[in-house]
Amino acid sequence: MFTNPEQFATATKALFEFQLETFNSLTSKTVQGVEQVIALNLATAKSSLEDGLAAGKEISRASDPKAAIQVAAEQIQPGVAGAAAYHQQLGDIIAEIREEFTRAADAHVVEAKNNLSALIHDVTKNVRPGSENAVQIVKTAIDNAFSGYEQVTKATKQAVEAVEAEIAKANALVSQAAPAKAKK
Repeated sequence: MFTNPEQFATATKALFEFQLETFNSLTSKTVQGVEQVIALNLATAKSSLEDGLAAGKEISRASDPKAAIQVAAEQIQPGVAGAAAYHQQLGDIIAEIREEFTRAADAHVVEAKNNLSALIHDVTKNVRPGSENAVQIVKTAIDNAFSGYEQVTKATKQAVEAVEAEIAKANALVSQAAPAKAKK
């Protein structure tokens, strides 16, 4: 066991700081992704508004109702294509976030496991007779902390996968709607 409480406190502090660093890294990646999504939404909204205004001007210049309907119909395909492009870009952003998250999380998991193994080794290498219960309590506390970290990592990965699935569904709906609207 640790020869003094300061060694244990130092090792525990290092493990906690590592977990905090991992959390901060993953949070930073998430914030960057949200910033990209916001920028995409703003660009898409601006483009959509500009396209709508241009289409409105064209429709108002039409010589008769039939020409106005024709102009409006011509605007459907670019609108559907724009929606598909938006969903593709959004999917790319989410995929990039997931890839970066997975890479960072996997690297941190490997490092955390190495630190955990070293900590457990330090805890158990010099056990005095009669201290087995104390060692087991420390091992259990360390294992519980690491299990919690793994659960957070797993839950975050599942959340990103759920968002990707929703984007895929939206892309499928847009793809199905494009031919139907073009026919009308």
